[in-house]
Amino acid sequence: MTGQAMSIGELARQTNSNVETIRYYERIGLLAKPARTAGNYRSYGPEHLRRLSFVRRSRDLGFSLDQVRALLDLADQRDRSCEAVDAIAKEHLAEVDSKIADLLALRRELNSMITQCGCGSVADCRIIEALSPRFSPAITEERGIR
Repeated sequence: MTGQAMSIGELARQTNSNVETIRYYERIGLLAKPARTAGNYRSYGPEHLRRLSFVRRSRDLGFSLDQVRALLDLADQRDRSCEAVDAIAKEHLAEVDSKIADLLALRRELNSMITQCGCGSVADCRIIEALSPRFSPAITEERGIR
């Protein structure tokens, strides 16, 4: 990490961020507004780089903006117990596990549709049939349609 002041473009490059994303994080308070140069350009320092890197890594791991804000608040309280940090991470892990379960169910459903496809004409396609609202499994079962 550099110890020198840097432009928004340099900060964006070093953190693999979009300039507009950096401005957005400033607007919502995740990133402190930087000092301005004599020419009124933003001038970012090492703390901006550290904080934005933290935000980027947290977002890459799927933490919500509210969770990132809470983690940043906790990170600023160095002497505090990390119980609250652990709770946020556990909550996020439960969300990830739920999404994985949903994706596995989606995979099973898609695999079932593909397996039933006889590769004939579109008129007889089981995938098209399964996607059609009037032939969805719940409706066909409810109506006794096979």
